[in-house]
Order: sequence, then structure tokens, then C-alpha cells
Amino acid sequence: MTIQFHAWENRLLDWAYEALETHRPGEHVISDKVGLKASYTYCEDLTRESSRTFYLASGLLPLEKRRATRALYAFCRVTDNIVDQSENDEIARESLINWQKLITMSHPSSDNPVAMAWADARALHNIPHGYGEQLIDGVARDLSQKRYATFTDLAEYSYGVASTVGLMAMHIIGFEGQDALAYAVKLGVALQVTNILRDIAEDWRTGRVYLPQDELAAFGLDETDIANGVVDDRWRAFMRFQIERNRRLYAESWEGIAMLNPDGRLAIAAAADLYRAILADIEAHDYDVFSRRAHVSTVGKLMRLPRIWSQVLRMNAHAGL
Repeated sequence: MTIQFHAWENRLLDWAYEALETHRPGEHVISDKVGLKASYTYCEDLTRESSRTFYLASGLLPLEKRRATRALYAFCRVTDNIVDQSENDEIARESLINWQKLITMSHPSSDNPVAMAWADARALHNIPHGYGEQLIDGVARDLSQKRYATFTDLAEYSYGVASTVGLMAMHIIGFEGQDALAYAVKLGVALQVTNILRDIAEDWRTGRVYLPQDELAAFGLDETDIANGVVDDRWRAFMRFQIERNRRLYAESWEGIAMLNPDGRLAIAAAADLYRAILADIEAHDYDVFSRRAHVSTVGKLMRLPRIWSQVLRMNAHAGL
């Protein structure tokens, strides 16, 4: 198995390996079973309400891993909300500092169900603390940086807010060999770029442009075109370029799924494929991401699952399972 590397990945991999060394062996799971059950239920409800795709994909995991993965999602969602819903940047920064202190506690109170469930999941699955800290730092970047000059810059941001999530999920699912980290990093970037392409209009309204500035200029575009929602030949060419690169990242990360424990492969394959399908929806609507938000319907997601399952079966057969 040979992974294709891009120049921008080197720094990201360094970060991934650095954080890998920050796990704390011997952490004890939480003994408050009643509070813990309620906390996991809270995380499950939050996941269902906030992300149908993540909820569907995580539902393909065994119970213990499913609960932990939804606790991970809830941790990420609360972190995002601190920035997105705060009245101003200073309040958000202070809230993130307090949240980071709470989220690194081994036995937080059931008064904060997300912190409690995440502490238990983190201990149960030996998840390195460094990945959670990198995620909080990545989300905090939205408070100080609103533009990205190059794709390398954007990939570094994507590592912080998305690849870290994949690396933590990988510890919940279980994996074979540290080479798996490179695939998780790549898939995280692919997923985040898909989000960025889908949410261009929404991000513009909040004052953020995640599209690489040098690539916009190369296609003769600027922020006036985004503000006006222009869909012309320049925009179509630009979006085709973005989507083609994004699909390559998905394709290059696919082999890494075979390095996960077999009971988690279908869930990750489904998450990757269902997000990748958003790209086809953007194409189907002539690259217009301004007047509508690209998505895949619930029926469309369910219709894709048999094909995804077939691909995973072939992967397992190749591995001799």
C-alpha cells in the first residue's frame, strides 16, 4: 500500500505525529453510570439534530464505538458553536479557554454532559489529548483569520478543524499501523474542503472566504464575484478545478479505510462517500452554490449505502476477512 503525498501534507503529518505522543495511559473511565448514560444520550440527540450524515454514518458502528463517536461529534459541535454563536471575538476566546480547561478534565461533572461523555470516550479509547487541543486551536483560528492565500494555508486550517476529528475517530474505531495517520489527515482535508465549497455563500455572509486567494485570481475572480453570486464560465472553471482536486483527495485516502478495524470500515466509507456526493450535487446545479445549499437527500443517502457496503465487502475479501 503506497500513499501519494503532496508537499502541503508534510507539515500536517508532523502535527499528527506530535499529537499522537500526548496520550495519557491509565486514565480511568467515569464511574457515575447514571450521569454517563444521560450524557451519552445527550450527545446522541445533539448529533441527530446537527448532522444527519454523521448520525447515519456513525449508526453503522457497534454500540460502544457509536456512542464514543457521537460524543466526539458533540465535542466538536460545542467547540464550533462557541465561535459561531458568541457575541464578539473576545467573549469567544475566553469561552474557548474555559472550554479547553473543562474538556481536558478526567472526571468533569454531569452538569456538562458533553464534557463528561467525551472524557469517558477519550479514556476508554486512549485518544491523545493533543488532537482535541489542536482542534480547539483550529477553530479559534476563525477569530483571527478570515482569508487564506494558498491551498497550503487552507489545508493547514482544514487539518485543525477536520483532520483532527478523523484522527480521534480513528482511535475510537481502532487501526493498524501509524501509516494510517496519513490517510486520516488526507480524508479530513477532503471533507473540510467539501464543506467549504458547499458553504461559500454562508461563509461570505459571516465575513469569511476560505477559497485560496491565489486560485481565485488565477481564474480571473475576486470577492466582488462572490458577493454578487456570479456563476459564469470563470466560476464554473474555478469550481471544476476545486472539485477535481477534492475528488483526488477522496480517492487517495480510500486505501486507508482498509487499515481500520473491520467493524468501523463501513461507517467511515459511508461518511466519505456521502460527503463526496455533495460535489456531484454542486455540479448538477451548474456550480451555483449561492442560491441554494448543496446536499444529498435522506433517500439519496440510503440509496448509496448498498454500493458502499459492496465496496467494503470487496475490501474485506481482499484483506482475507
